[in-house]
Amino acid sequence: MGISERKERERTEREQRIIAAARLLAERDGWASVTVRRLAQEIEYSQPVLYAHFVNRDAIVGAVALEGFGELGPMLRTSVRRGATPTEAIQDVATAYLQFAFERPALYEAMFVLPSGLRFAKSDTPQVLRDTFGAMMVVVEPFCADYEIATESFWAALHGLAELERHGRIRSTHRDERVRHIVAMFG
Repeated sequence: MGISERKERERTEREQRIIAAARLLAERDGWASVTVRRLAQEIEYSQPVLYAHFVNRDAIVGAVALEGFGELGPMLRTSVRRGATPTEAIQDVATAYLQFAFERPALYEAMFVLPSGLRFAKSDTPQVLRDTFGAMMVVVEPFCADYEIATESFWAALHGLAELERHGRIRSTHRDERVRHIVAMFG
């Protein structure tokens, strides 16, 4: 292995340590605790080293969010039961989406709430975001001709439910009933 390959590997490893530390801190203490100074202390590097990898905290949040999309997309795809009807498939995806939001609150917040610098629905949207949206779109498509807009509406409804419930604005005891209402709008 040459020097440039070793340096690139070390750079990638440092970047992964920063992302992992940010994710761990956010899960343990909330995103307010994730500062460049605190991350530098956690991974025992100077702040300039962190800034050599990420221009600011939003970029770190964006890197964590990309990891989250890399987990959410496959989770949505595998949530659909084999032989599921279109109605069952959309219900499976809705349930899995909400489960993800509640089981990984800090990650979900990085993906959908905090400034991250990620661009959605643009020509330069990262592929992992497109893949996750595609996991939702595939279950919406059987229900309508304009499935992209319908998928955005489906996503918005799920996100709204997740945020309202996460912040205690609606009762968690009625989650399944709400999912059935959303699914019924497509059926």
